[in-house]
Amino acid sequence: MNFKLILNIAFHLLKARLKQTIVAAVGVTFGIAMFITLISFMGGLNEMLDGLMLNRTPHILLYNEVKPSENQPLSLSEEYKNHTKFIHSIKPKDRGKSVYNSQSIIKVLKQDKRIIDVAPKVTASVLFNSGTIEISGFVNGIDMLAEDKLFKISDYITEGKIADLAQNNSVIIGIGLANKMLLSKGDIIKITTSNGDLTPLKIVGISEIGIAEIDNVMSYTSLATAQKILGQPKSYITDIQVNLYDKESAVELAKEFRKEFNIDTIDYQTANAQFETGSTVRSIISYSVGIVLLIVAGFGIYNILNMMIYEKMDSIAILKATGFSGSDVKWIFISLSIIIGLTGGIFGLLFGFIFSNIIDVIPFETTSLPTVKTYPIVYNIIYYIIGIVFAFCTTIIAGLFPALKASKVDPVEIIRGK
Repeated sequence: MNFKLILNIAFHLLKARLKQTIVAAVGVTFGIAMFITLISFMGGLNEMLDGLMLNRTPHILLYNEVKPSENQPLSLSEEYKNHTKFIHSIKPKDRGKSVYNSQSIIKVLKQDKRIIDVAPKVTASVLFNSGTIEISGFVNGIDMLAEDKLFKISDYITEGKIADLAQNNSVIIGIGLANKMLLSKGDIIKITTSNGDLTPLKIVGISEIGIAEIDNVMSYTSLATAQKILGQPKSYITDIQVNLYDKESAVELAKEFRKEFNIDTIDYQTANAQFETGSTVRSIISYSVGIVLLIVAGFGIYNILNMMIYEKMDSIAILKATGFSGSDVKWIFISLSIIIGLTGGIFGLLFGFIFSNIIDVIPFETTSLPTVKTYPIVYNIIYYIIGIVFAFCTTIIAGLFPALKASKVDPVEIIRGK
């Protein structure tokens, strides 16, 4: 089989039907370009939403959970241990919010090579007081360096810096809280704990995550300040946040840490199950729409090649009469579809990249998302590889059936009919 000759004939057939060839290639180009643009935009949207929610959640959280007592009186009875029990008399036991032996646990976790870093935290329910206004909310006492390393909270601080929390009795409050209480950087806010203790704190910054439920109630201070507000020692830690190099192993490691340290744990997948489902569904929709576009383009190629066969019956008959086999004719038409697919695919990648760049510079400003300035786009080489491979496969399949039909043409019947 002389592939050089087959390609030469294929190119001449394409030139003879140049208009139809361009239409087919444009169909592939449009399908690939829209696929790349859509999936890049949806990937950027998912990353933005992950940054708002999932990236603010530790891969594993170690804490003490309020729950019913595990050993009820009937459970301790040998006579009724195998019976179904409906009576529960022992109320939930308050083990305290503090993680027992937290410093030792943190030390062990920091030595684990599977862990990026550990961020201890003190969480407390408080009342924010300004004049006669009282708003319930939370104070998060954080290790500033570890918290910023794991969760990039400095990206969400619109006024001030996270390093300012190193000052004594300082706090960074959410934008919603600041607006409700007419507070700004440099003002003093008073905090009342559940024990009734009142502590004045200086506002050194304003944060804006973009989620109203958080911005309206959340504030940050240093670990030392939070412990002092609550009247607790330096060893008092309510949460130990852990981020992993391989976050997909969070479920198994959470079980391991629960057993090793005898403490409650929760992984990020369990904590954000509904949110992750939404991201997965959006990705599936994007891929589905892109693939449908490519399949439609494939049908266009099929129709064009099919019509070309009917119009070129004389040429096919002459080729077969001059010694070309059915296999040669088949490869001529498969070559036609490959040329159309590759040409349209390459231009599709180019236009997909151009469209993605255009979207990437379109301003997108909203007060709820202060860190986002333009529409989000992800430039992932995998998207481009998927696009060109699928275009190649689609066009080959679209050209295969007309090629098989052309290979079975009987030259004697065609010539006799003429």
